[in-house]
Amino acid sequence: MRIGVFGTGDVGRSLANGFLKLGHEVKMGSRDPGNPKAMAWSSEAGPRASAGVFSEAARFGELVALATLWSGTENALRLAGARNLAGKILIDATNPVLFAPGAPPSLAVGHTTSGGEQVQHWMPEARVVKAFNTVGHAHMVNPQFPGGPPDMFICGNDRAAKSTVTEILTGFGWGTIDIGGIEGARLLEPMCLLWVLYGIQNNTWNHAFKLLRK
Repeated sequence: MRIGVFGTGDVGRSLANGFLKLGHEVKMGSRDPGNPKAMAWSSEAGPRASAGVFSEAARFGELVALATLWSGTENALRLAGARNLAGKILIDATNPVLFAPGAPPSLAVGHTTSGGEQVQHWMPEARVVKAFNTVGHAHMVNPQFPGGPPDMFICGNDRAAKSTVTEILTGFGWGTIDIGGIEGARLLEPMCLLWVLYGIQNNTWNHAFKLLRK
């Protein structure tokens, strides 16, 4: 599969490398042509890796992963172009988290809407699936924990899109919990805050969530 990745930070690179390990072709998208981080990644990652601007990555990908900072997410999608994402699976790994000096992190939107719903609103013809937003980039691919593989919670309105994302998660070593429509992001994005606050309180970023069943 051809996959576009929006974002050159830790999350974007971790997901891009994971997709390559599964045998996919990956184009990393950024705002500017010749972005140094994107070009360095593509030159190091091998022949199935390439880089371009957001619109090029959107056209390239049969599936696209959104891994931008929330502050730049709407603009990245605008630059990518709604037509280039129409009908495609768009994995939303973003979190609308605000960090302010001396204050705990908070959400820019929540309760009656969510970042995931905003992404679906901005790209109405894309098949948005919220995923990868409740764990740190270091454990997104092949997470290893003493209690066994953790669970990734996902949501989205398109059942077939969620099935494809579940297959990717299985390849990455995750269990998958589907909580329903994209409005479920109202719950998954606060889970990111829980993950962050635990990390701050305990000075560790090596944790993940798992749903226990009986």
